[in-house]
Amino acid sequence: MNSMTKKITGWKQRIFREMIEYWINVIYLAVFFSVFTNYRRLILAHYQISYENYGISIIKALVLAKVIMAGRVLCFGRGFKDKPLVIPTLYKTVLFTVWVAIFDVIESMIRSFIHGKDLMGAFDDLINRFTYEWFAGTMVIFFAFIPFFAAKELGRVLGEGKIHKLFFQRSKVAESDLTNLELH
Repeated sequence: MNSMTKKITGWKQRIFREMIEYWINVIYLAVFFSVFTNYRRLILAHYQISYENYGISIIKALVLAKVIMAGRVLCFGRGFKDKPLVIPTLYKTVLFTVWVAIFDVIESMIRSFIHGKDLMGAFDDLINRFTYEWFAGTMVIFFAFIPFFAAKELGRVLGEGKIHKLFFQRSKVAESDLTNLELH
């Protein structure tokens, strides 16, 4: 195999791995956002209030999974690489919770424009959205991101494929793979 073929093969494998990671991120986020959306719908249904924003969960998941991938490429939290895992986990959790909040603001503005409001009407809608409900949603997102980024950081420390083996292979195979791992 010549060097050009190796480069093409390596490039294809990298794209494949990144696509897998992207879709894992999308699935986690989509499930989470969908559960939260259904929770909101059920609470509001109790008070006979209709809720119809179901598709936004999938759109948020698709966009935020890409933002998370971009953050990895841009090496967000790289300076915390040698710190205890709690530091990069919490840093990324805060950073991406802020990203979600920014996306929520953009979504609110776009929704207002779609409904025919001008810039002042869109800002008025935005101000009205900053309620206890918005704050509660932000808190839920923050706490959902903690295990998400903790798993990612643990996977980084353990090495590629180790977490997958721990969860999806027999424990003897996963244990033998981890006995060679040294954590300092």
